[in-house]
Amino acid sequence: MKYCSECAAAVSLKVPDGDDRPRYVCDHCEIIHYQNPRVVVGCLPTVGDKVLLCRRAIEPRLGFWTIPAGFMENGETMLAGALRETREEADAKVKNESLYRLFDIPHINQVYVFFRGELDGDFGIGPESLESRLFSEDEIPWSELAFPVVTDILVDYFDDRRRNDYPIRLGKPGPLWAEHVNWNFDHS
Repeated sequence: MKYCSECAAAVSLKVPDGDDRPRYVCDHCEIIHYQNPRVVVGCLPTVGDKVLLCRRAIEPRLGFWTIPAGFMENGETMLAGALRETREEADAKVKNESLYRLFDIPHINQVYVFFRGELDGDFGIGPESLESRLFSEDEIPWSELAFPVVTDILVDYFDDRRRNDYPIRLGKPGPLWAEHVNWNFDHS
Protein backbone atom coordinates (compact mmCIF):
# COMPACT_ATOMS: atom_id res chain seq x y z
CA MET A 1 0.00 0.00 0.00
CA LYS A 2 1.38 3.39 -0.96
CA TYR A 3 -1.48 5.86 -0.54
CA CYS A 4 -4.29 6.44 1.92
CA SER A 5 -7.72 5.51 0.57
CA GLU A 6 -9.25 8.32 2.69
CA CYS A 7 -7.11 11.34 1.74
CA ALA A 8 -4.63 10.04 -0.90
CA ALA A 9 -1.56 11.01 1.15
CA ALA A 10 1.42 8.66 1.47
CA VAL A 11 1.29 5.88 4.06
CA SER A 12 4.04 4.41 6.20
CA LEU A 13 4.34 0.90 7.58
CA LYS A 14 4.73 1.23 11.35
CA VAL A 15 3.41 -0.09 14.64
CA PRO A 16 0.67 2.31 15.81
CA ASP A 17 0.53 3.31 19.47
CA GLY A 18 -1.20 0.61 21.48
CA ASP A 19 -0.84 -2.01 18.70
CA ASP A 20 1.48 -5.00 18.43
CA ARG A 21 2.12 -5.30 14.69
CA PRO A 22 3.03 -3.11 11.72
CA ARG A 23 0.12 -1.46 9.92
CA TYR A 24 -0.13 1.03 7.08
CA VAL A 25 -0.77 4.42 8.68
CA CYS A 26 -1.51 7.60 6.75
CA ASP A 27 1.21 10.21 7.16
CA HIS A 28 -1.40 12.99 6.89
CA CYS A 29 -4.72 11.97 8.44
CA GLU A 30 -3.21 9.17 10.60
CA ILE A 31 -5.93 6.66 9.74
CA ILE A 32 -4.81 3.07 10.28
CA HIS A 33 -5.42 0.79 7.30
CA TYR A 34 -6.03 -2.71 8.64
CA GLN A 35 -5.51 -5.67 6.35
CA ASN A 36 -7.55 -8.69 7.32
CA PRO A 37 -7.80 -12.28 6.09
CA ARG A 38 -9.94 -13.05 3.06
CA VAL A 39 -12.77 -15.55 3.40
CA VAL A 40 -13.19 -18.32 0.83
CA VAL A 41 -16.60 -20.04 0.85
CA GLY A 42 -17.67 -23.19 -0.94
CA CYS A 43 -20.08 -26.07 -1.05
CA LEU A 44 -19.76 -29.82 -1.51
CA PRO A 45 -22.90 -30.79 -3.48
CA THR A 46 -23.83 -34.49 -3.22
CA VAL A 47 -26.25 -36.91 -4.87
CA GLY A 48 -26.48 -40.36 -3.31
CA ASP A 49 -22.90 -41.63 -3.05
CA LYS A 50 -21.50 -39.04 -5.49
CA VAL A 51 -20.02 -35.55 -5.17
CA LEU A 52 -20.08 -32.74 -7.71
CA LEU A 53 -16.68 -31.38 -8.77
CA CYS A 54 -15.72 -28.74 -11.32
CA ARG A 55 -12.67 -28.67 -13.59
CA ARG A 56 -11.12 -25.20 -13.30
CA ALA A 57 -11.09 -22.93 -16.36
CA ILE A 58 -8.93 -20.32 -14.61
CA GLU A 59 -5.62 -20.08 -12.79
CA PRO A 60 -4.48 -21.03 -10.32
CA ARG A 61 -4.58 -24.75 -11.13
CA LEU A 62 -6.31 -24.46 -14.50
CA GLY A 63 -7.61 -27.86 -15.64
CA PHE A 64 -7.65 -29.39 -12.15
CA TRP A 65 -10.76 -30.52 -10.27
CA THR A 66 -12.19 -28.65 -7.30
CA ILE A 67 -15.21 -28.08 -5.11
CA PRO A 68 -17.22 -24.98 -6.15
CA ALA A 69 -15.71 -22.18 -4.04
CA GLY A 70 -14.43 -18.63 -4.14
CA PHE A 71 -14.14 -15.38 -2.23
CA MET A 72 -17.06 -14.23 -0.13
CA GLU A 73 -18.47 -10.89 -1.29
CA ASN A 74 -19.30 -7.91 0.91
CA GLY A 75 -22.93 -7.93 1.97
CA GLU A 76 -23.48 -11.69 1.80
CA THR A 77 -23.52 -14.43 4.41
CA MET A 78 -21.11 -17.36 4.26
CA LEU A 79 -23.89 -19.68 3.11
CA ALA A 80 -25.15 -17.21 0.49
CA GLY A 81 -21.59 -16.92 -0.85
CA ALA A 82 -21.14 -20.70 -0.98
CA LEU A 83 -24.45 -21.12 -2.83
CA ARG A 84 -23.56 -18.28 -5.23
CA GLU A 85 -20.19 -19.90 -6.01
CA THR A 86 -21.96 -23.22 -6.65
CA ARG A 87 -24.34 -21.53 -9.11
CA GLU A 88 -21.48 -19.62 -10.78
CA GLU A 89 -19.10 -22.55 -11.15
CA ALA A 90 -21.43 -25.53 -11.56
CA ASP A 91 -24.73 -23.96 -12.60
CA ALA A 92 -26.17 -25.89 -9.67
CA LYS A 93 -28.50 -25.34 -6.74
CA VAL A 94 -28.11 -27.03 -3.36
CA LYS A 95 -30.64 -27.82 -0.65
CA ASN A 96 -30.40 -29.06 2.95
CA GLU A 97 -27.11 -27.22 3.43
CA SER A 98 -25.06 -27.58 6.60
CA LEU A 99 -21.74 -26.21 7.76
CA TYR A 100 -19.04 -28.83 7.25
CA ARG A 101 -15.39 -27.68 7.30
CA LEU A 102 -13.46 -24.61 8.41
CA PHE A 103 -9.78 -24.07 7.68
CA ASP A 104 -7.50 -21.45 9.20
CA ILE A 105 -4.66 -20.72 6.77
CA PRO A 106 -2.77 -17.82 8.34
CA HIS A 107 0.35 -18.06 6.17
CA ILE A 108 -1.70 -16.89 3.15
CA ASN A 109 -4.13 -14.75 5.18
CA GLN A 110 -7.21 -16.78 4.30
CA VAL A 111 -10.04 -18.59 6.06
CA TYR A 112 -12.00 -21.28 4.20
CA VAL A 113 -15.61 -22.15 5.08
CA PHE A 114 -17.28 -25.13 3.37
CA PHE A 115 -20.84 -26.36 3.50
CA ARG A 116 -22.24 -29.64 2.24
CA GLY A 117 -25.68 -30.18 0.80
CA GLU A 118 -27.78 -32.13 -1.66
CA LEU A 119 -27.77 -31.22 -5.34
CA ASP A 120 -31.18 -29.77 -6.19
CA GLY A 121 -31.81 -30.53 -9.85
CA ASP A 122 -29.49 -30.37 -12.82
CA PHE A 123 -26.00 -28.93 -13.01
CA GLY A 124 -23.80 -27.55 -15.77
CA ILE A 125 -20.78 -25.31 -16.12
CA GLY A 126 -20.11 -21.67 -15.44
CA PRO A 127 -17.50 -19.28 -16.86
CA GLU A 128 -14.82 -20.42 -14.37
CA SER A 129 -15.27 -24.14 -15.14
CA LEU A 130 -14.35 -26.32 -18.10
CA GLU A 131 -16.74 -29.07 -17.00
CA SER A 132 -18.56 -30.37 -13.95
CA ARG A 133 -19.23 -33.97 -13.10
CA LEU A 134 -20.51 -36.29 -10.39
CA PHE A 135 -17.92 -38.68 -8.93
CA SER A 136 -18.24 -41.66 -6.60
CA GLU A 137 -15.31 -42.22 -4.25
CA ASP A 138 -13.58 -44.71 -6.54
CA GLU A 139 -13.93 -42.33 -9.53
CA ILE A 140 -12.35 -39.26 -7.89
CA PRO A 141 -9.31 -38.10 -9.93
CA TRP A 142 -7.19 -37.84 -6.76
CA SER A 143 -3.99 -36.84 -8.58
CA GLU A 144 -5.86 -34.10 -10.46
CA LEU A 145 -7.39 -32.25 -7.49
CA ALA A 146 -6.63 -28.53 -7.54
CA PHE A 147 -5.97 -27.84 -3.86
CA PRO A 148 -5.03 -29.85 -0.76
CA VAL A 149 -8.19 -28.65 1.03
CA VAL A 150 -10.24 -30.39 -1.67
CA THR A 151 -8.44 -33.66 -0.92
CA ASP A 152 -8.96 -33.16 2.82
CA ILE A 153 -12.68 -32.47 2.43
CA LEU A 154 -13.28 -35.41 0.09
CA VAL A 155 -11.38 -37.89 2.28
CA ASP A 156 -13.33 -36.72 5.34
CA TYR A 157 -16.64 -36.70 3.47
CA PHE A 158 -16.37 -40.30 2.27
CA ASP A 159 -15.26 -41.43 5.76
CA ASP A 160 -18.15 -39.51 7.33
CA ARG A 161 -20.58 -40.94 4.79
CA ARG A 162 -19.63 -44.51 5.75
CA ARG A 163 -20.39 -43.65 9.40
CA ASN A 164 -23.42 -41.47 8.53
CA ASP A 165 -21.98 -38.83 10.87
CA TYR A 166 -20.93 -35.41 9.54
CA PRO A 167 -19.20 -33.45 12.31
CA ILE A 168 -18.10 -29.87 11.75
CA ARG A 169 -14.31 -29.80 11.68
CA LEU A 170 -12.03 -26.84 12.34
CA GLY A 171 -8.34 -26.93 11.61
CA LYS A 172 -5.53 -26.53 9.20
CA PRO A 173 -5.36 -28.54 5.99
CA GLY A 174 -3.51 -31.86 6.09
CA PRO A 175 0.16 -32.62 5.42
CA LEU A 176 -0.05 -32.00 1.67
CA TRP A 177 -0.73 -28.34 2.34
CA ALA A 178 2.88 -27.49 3.19
CA GLU A 179 3.96 -28.70 -0.26
CA HIS A 180 1.54 -26.33 -1.98
CA VAL A 181 1.52 -23.08 -0.03
CA ASN A 182 1.18 -21.08 -3.25
CA TRP A 183 -2.03 -22.86 -4.24
CA ASN A 184 -4.39 -20.23 -2.92
CA PHE A 185 -7.48 -18.63 -4.36
CA ASP A 186 -6.31 -15.19 -5.51
CA HIS A 187 -8.02 -12.75 -7.85
CA SER A 188 -5.06 -10.36 -8.04
